[in-house]
Amino acid sequence: MSAGTAAVIGGAFLTTESNLSARQAGGSLNSGDAAILRFLGAIEILESDLWIQYAELGGIQPAPGTTDPEVPGLSGGNPLYTDALTILDMDMPQYIHDNADDEITHAAFIHAYLAAHGASTAELDLLNGKKFRTIPGSTADGSSGLLRLTNLTELSVDTSFWTRYRSDSGNPDLGDTFGQAVTGLNVGKHTAIPRSNADTAGSSIGHPTDHLKAIAFTAGFHFAFIEQGGTSLYPSLAQRVTNSEVLRILLSIGPTETMHFQTWQDKAGNATPVSDTDPITGASVTFMDLTQGQPETLQANLIMPEPCPFLSRKFPICSIIRPTQTK
Repeated sequence: MSAGTAAVIGGAFLTTESNLSARQAGGSLNSGDAAILRFLGAIEILESDLWIQYAELGGIQPAPGTTDPEVPGLSGGNPLYTDALTILDMDMPQYIHDNADDEITHAAFIHAYLAAHGASTAELDLLNGKKFRTIPGSTADGSSGLLRLTNLTELSVDTSFWTRYRSDSGNPDLGDTFGQAVTGLNVGKHTAIPRSNADTAGSSIGHPTDHLKAIAFTAGFHFAFIEQGGTSLYPSLAQRVTNSEVLRILLSIGPTETMHFQTWQDKAGNATPVSDTDPITGASVTFMDLTQGQPETLQANLIMPEPCPFLSRKFPICSIIRPTQTK
């Protein structure tokens, strides 16, 4: 076959593929792809609700007398809570604001895409309205006082993601389980935001109480917990879509969740040793120094996914997102 003939055949093949992709991308969505997008849209609405609460209290704030064009409800923040968060990193307020902004845009884009393709958004509209916003939020300085979809004041945070991504021998897709990084945080009811000004009482800038430190560090690990979910969810559901443009959406949004996750687990590792028992719920938690003297499964600076078994233990270990299996 001559080079010219090969080029013609190759060009015809690519044109056919391009036309096929165009047909798949246009028009209405099939019910399965629409359902997947609606599910992701609902997740993004819930994530937005979480992150807006964090942004109100601990994110960067607009200048007095102005409004933020990206994140609603900001009115000055909570300086004492924000100060405690900066133990983890001085840029925490910017990161919190940006994560909130990202999730808000994810939810808005998915909603608009569904509507543009004639798919129902009624359930998303209902979720994003007032009907399910029934949970009282924080009354501490900086909170908008709005009712919420999610509750940041009674959390049990599974920190096994920490050891999962630092293990070179285990993969949840192969049935492996992983230990906790923070003692006590996965049981009981812990608050990740000040519920009222009582939770910041006794603190001053540069001198947070142990109780406020524990609240801020709970938030730090919860940030990573939220985003590790999206890190796995998008590649898992990408295996189930049929439309090339829907696939592109999942493959484009999903990695932003992974970028969030890696940022947050890096910052969570800066928590300093502290123990606290919540005066309201009685939940106890102990944060330890993960930067020194820890085995690899707890070592703070191992923020890149350790290679682990993938698909089958007969293959060499490989650095991957996990879990991603769908059944």
